[in-house]
Amino acid sequence: MVKMRLKRMGSKGAPSYRIVVSDVRAPRDGRFIEEIGYYDPCKEPSVIKVNEEAAKKWLANGAQPTETVKKLLKIAGIQ
Repeated sequence: MVKMRLKRMGSKGAPSYRIVVSDVRAPRDGRFIEEIGYYDPCKEPSVIKVNEEAAKKWLANGAQPTETVKKLLKIAGIQ
């Protein structure tokens, strides 16, 4: 099973995230299939950048977004 989820990057106290497609058995910050965007909550306003084509392709192929990624995709106007 494939999920779209956040991979934590950045330093302690200043997180940024990459939106990745990965196997459910892979660790949170471990191996992933494809990186489709990023999210930076520390900037004002927060930055959300998503490759729309890749996101739609993975959703059509059955990738399940996590709750947070689903919200971010909705804000970005993809879902």
